[in-house]
Amino acid sequence: MEFVINSVARNLLKFNSRCLIRRNIMTTPSRCEKAMEELSGNPYFEKYAQKIASLQKTSPEEFLSRVEDHKTRKEFKPEPVKERQFTSLLEPKKAVDLKDGAQDESLDKIMKLDLIKDKDVDEIKEIWLKYHVQKETIAAVIRSSDYDKILEQALKTPLFLFPLPRSQGYEFIMCQFQNNSIHFTPLICYQVHKENAPECLTIKNYTEFKDSKGIVLMRGEYDKNTIDAKEAQCLANQVQLYYNQNDEAKVKLMELFNNKPDEFKHMDLIKQIESLSL
Repeated sequence: MEFVINSVARNLLKFNSRCLIRRNIMTTPSRCEKAMEELSGNPYFEKYAQKIASLQKTSPEEFLSRVEDHKTRKEFKPEPVKERQFTSLLEPKKAVDLKDGAQDESLDKIMKLDLIKDKDVDEIKEIWLKYHVQKETIAAVIRSSDYDKILEQALKTPLFLFPLPRSQGYEFIMCQFQNNSIHFTPLICYQVHKENAPECLTIKNYTEFKDSKGIVLMRGEYDKNTIDAKEAQCLANQVQLYYNQNDEAKVKLMELFNNKPDEFKHMDLIKQIESLSL
């Protein structure tokens, strides 16, 4: 899946690590070296250094254009808390169409539907959760009414940013809804790789029992080299908190992020998360 593939959303999240890349007249290798040096100021650079280096090696000019794209962004200076320095921000954009032609994975690729379709809701829930206990995934069973709320809000605000608690402060993770799936990528990866950013978590919602049983089966597959199970669950919890609660303050923040990016403030998001217990 490619992140935000429409032309407007390609300009999403103009982010600066700590330094801005200056244009210098120098050879491409020298410019790449300079860009890597300055990009390393990001506190999460080391974690993603291998993926960033791969782009630098295979397409140095593309690497430079993506990094240097952030040089003129207006700087956002947060309050003196445990958050790193930011720049703003988003370009005005229209909503992303959740239905882009991509096909959702069928539940029968995971479980034999003929063996469980006649069981009651509690039995299906137990089977689903036990099935995933020993796997590197997260799983849940969502009521159909709750899932309808999530989709309704996702149609209005299909893109959002979630702060993931880290020892340095917070790492921001971008999320995008598409069909019955939710895709997540670290913001620093989106900065470098744009729409080809590698996913750190993919949540798939299986709707085969949505009408007949009143439930949707959720499964989240995560990249264990990027996040762990607790962090994946934290992101899934934030989806529920923002897309399934009808909280006026949270909805306003999502609408600002999607429709009025100049008014969106990262620290408002941090304050909301710090007031919660995920």
